[in-house]
Amino acid sequence: MGDLLALLSACSFAGANVTITRGANGQDNGAFLSILVTTVIAGAIWLHGGWRQGWAQFHTAGLLWFAAAGVLTIFVGRVFLYASVQHVGAIRASAIKRLTPLFSVLLGVLVLGEPFDSSMAIGMLLIFSSFVVLVRQSLSAGTAPRQASGPGSSRAVRLVARGFFYGPISAFAYAAGYVARKQGLNSMPEPAFGAMLGSAVGAVVFVVAARFIDSYRLAVRNAFTTFNPWLFAAGVLSSMGQILYFGALTYSTMSRVALISSAEVFVTMLLTVAVFRSREQLSAPVMLAAGLGTAGTVFIIFHL
Repeated sequence: MGDLLALLSACSFAGANVTITRGANGQDNGAFLSILVTTVIAGAIWLHGGWRQGWAQFHTAGLLWFAAAGVLTIFVGRVFLYASVQHVGAIRASAIKRLTPLFSVLLGVLVLGEPFDSSMAIGMLLIFSSFVVLVRQSLSAGTAPRQASGPGSSRAVRLVARGFFYGPISAFAYAAGYVARKQGLNSMPEPAFGAMLGSAVGAVVFVVAARFIDSYRLAVRNAFTTFNPWLFAAGVLSSMGQILYFGALTYSTMSRVALISSAEVFVTMLLTVAVFRSREQLSAPVMLAAGLGTAGTVFIIFHL
């Protein structure tokens, strides 16, 4: 059951990656809308389950872990992921997200005192290499147009570079959030409630940040005044991916769920190129980076 939920989560996140690129415009990429959608969907699932099967007992530790996971994954992780997709495209952003297992290992070793061996070192090296391949490919691809076209192309290159900055921040936040989420589920095995609480906390933090950041303020206003079908679809898919990931962690280990979720980058490639016929280029370096990232995840989890 856990494996199936993890695979469905990967497919949902892949669909969200593609719809973000089609719907993002200007300063609003739909991140806040997706947080609201997650809160509503997860809340509805939790209420339905509670009425049918009874309500779970609340634990302070579980509530705190879910709230922390919400700030990390729903606010920091998702907001920066949406920004990364907006700037570098669905395929590259999905490949950059393979940094999450690398950060998970680092957190496990440095924070939780977990063992570290040569297989983990090789896996981390492969994942980091995948990120380096993407950065080098993007920089080399942007050099010629920048020299030929002047300031306009220079701005485009800067936006891509910004996307490669946002991606690792998102990956680290997701890794830390998954640790907090697993701890919360150990105290309260309620994935839907955890997703609802985390999303609600993330929404509150976003609104507070909107008082100081213009783009966040615009996102909050657009969520209630403008309907963008692509961004709404991205919100629904991101929400389902988040809830399904929660459910997968309930039935399986974090490492196994992380491995299966690596399929996200390949599903993103399929949807981008074959289904939506996107203009985003599926180049050899991008495919190499995706393969390196997935291979690194396999090394880390199976200790090859």
